[in-house]
Amino acid sequence: MRCHNVNAFDPIDDPRRFRDALGAYATGVTIVTVPTDDGPVGITANSFASVSLDPPLVLWSPAKSSKRFNYFSGAPHFAIHILDAHQQEICNGFTKNKHAFDGLDWVTGAHDVPHIRGCLARFECSLAAEHDAGDHTIIVGRVTGASVRDGLPLMFQGGRFVSLKG
Repeated sequence: MRCHNVNAFDPIDDPRRFRDALGAYATGVTIVTVPTDDGPVGITANSFASVSLDPPLVLWSPAKSSKRFNYFSGAPHFAIHILDAHQQEICNGFTKNKHAFDGLDWVTGAHDVPHIRGCLARFECSLAAEHDAGDHTIIVGRVTGASVRDGLPLMFQGGRFVSLKG
């Protein structure tokens, strides 16, 4: 079955419409954390994906224009936390503040990486590769530890939070 869309456009000519089209895809919401000389730092990201089971690899893609980019680019160890549907406040906190750990239940894991407790899943990673990708960088992490629990994820689609019915 072919997808014929009368609303076709060139993404180079209409970047806002391209962004809107990308927003049609619902994604989970993650917080990526890393230890730094400035203390623990986190960032909200929805550019997360699984890559490989053997070896266990995941990726995420921070924007090069982010004020937090240099904390994450080249970081040897980091953690990716998949948020639960009730954790929108955590998402909002790290959207605004790189040090939004105050009031959170978190601990320091291996390599001093901050671990947020209560998330649906967490992937402890060591840097496997970085790839230039336009205005973003693809960071591939080798998963060295993971945790998971039952629940529904926090989802984002079309510029808003959406929920799944369990």
